[in-house]
Amino acid sequence: MAAITASMVGELRAKTDAPMMECKKALTEANGDMEKAEELLRVKLGNKAGKASSRVTAEGVVTASIAGTTGALLEVNCETDFVTKNDSFLALAQAAVELVAKNNPADVAALGALPYSQDGFGPTLEDVRKGLVGKIGENMSFRRFKRFEGANKLVSYLHGTRIGVVVEYTGDEVAAKDVAMHIAAMKPVSLSADQVPAELIAKERAVATGKAEEDRKAAEAAGKPVQSAEIVAKRIEGGVQKYLKEVSLLNQSFVKNDKQTVEQMLKAANTTIQGFTLYVVGEGIEKKADDFAAEVAAQVAAAKQAA
Repeated sequence: MAAITASMVGELRAKTDAPMMECKKALTEANGDMEKAEELLRVKLGNKAGKASSRVTAEGVVTASIAGTTGALLEVNCETDFVTKNDSFLALAQAAVELVAKNNPADVAALGALPYSQDGFGPTLEDVRKGLVGKIGENMSFRRFKRFEGANKLVSYLHGTRIGVVVEYTGDEVAAKDVAMHIAAMKPVSLSADQVPAELIAKERAVATGKAEEDRKAAEAAGKPVQSAEIVAKRIEGGVQKYLKEVSLLNQSFVKNDKQTVEQMLKAANTTIQGFTLYVVGEGIEKKADDFAAEVAAQVAAAKQAA
């Protein structure tokens, strides 16, 4: 039996990006033969993808692709921030968003069925995803995408890899890019106040009503005059209207000049925004709080058993 050294494990990990324990197991099974160990890891990739598929993917990247008036915005998730810097993962994400723009898939499943090969995996995008799950040792998934096509111009803005914006517009490109950056910073929920979802308005009205009730109770407890129902109703409605201005793009103060609203800036630039899409990585995904110490202890215990 050939001795499996740390340098051998490191070399195999560098070639495959597979987890260290998997590399050691493969080298042991291959009796130290590097090429055979690499083959063994590739054989096991499918199984590893299955094992990883249940793990939460709350990290990831947002990518964009625009060609003329056709484009796409895509979020690809993984388990840890470390993988978001992996060249193979980034190549997969960029290829996927370009496939969305070119092929207009109906959903994530249709996207995965499109032809694509990378890093020796294929012939579909889903096959490459599964292969990289095994190679890198982390689950990854295509979470959501939106495709754009029509008469409107398109501009995108990526804030690092975690926030992505696509703006549909007519008029000046510089002004549209400024709006895309503004959206990434201020995160409006709609273009105008009348487009804010009804459930968000209801939630805000409930908060304002609760605050008014707390104020009434505090006034009574302190022996102070209680405001009339009419005044309270106006206060509640005033709070809702303030909220609508804060979360609707056109009513927000422009980040580059807070003396004017986004709507005023666009009017001065003779530019109109038809719509926008904002993706923030992991938004709405419940992250698992891992116990790092326990994870390290488990890996040490596994290493002792394998020795």
